[in-house]
Amino acid sequence: MDSAVLAWLLAQLGPATDQSDLETRYTRLGSAKAVALEVLSERRAALLAEPLQLTVSGVATLDQSNNLTGLERQIAFVQDATAPDEPDGGDALVVAPLRRAHGWRR
Repeated sequence: MDSAVLAWLLAQLGPATDQSDLETRYTRLGSAKAVALEVLSERRAALLAEPLQLTVSGVATLDQSNNLTGLERQIAFVQDATAPDEPDGGDALVVAPLRRAHGWRR
């Protein structure tokens, strides 16, 4: 995994994500997009395993439904995005010689 792939993964998953875990997953899965989708899917599953909303009458309310919506949007974004390790990923650099239209003046 090169630095461009790692930077893309951290941009998708957050800078606090364990980089050694990402490297292990990348070795196993073979693509940045697969790694990002697996991590995001695990985060989504963890949210769904707990109640999305908890209310203690008159004391506090905890609502995780916006977090779930945000994760689902991020999953959709990653599915549509182009990762830097994909064939058409990253920024392409095109080098072309520049020529004068009418030759050189002397």
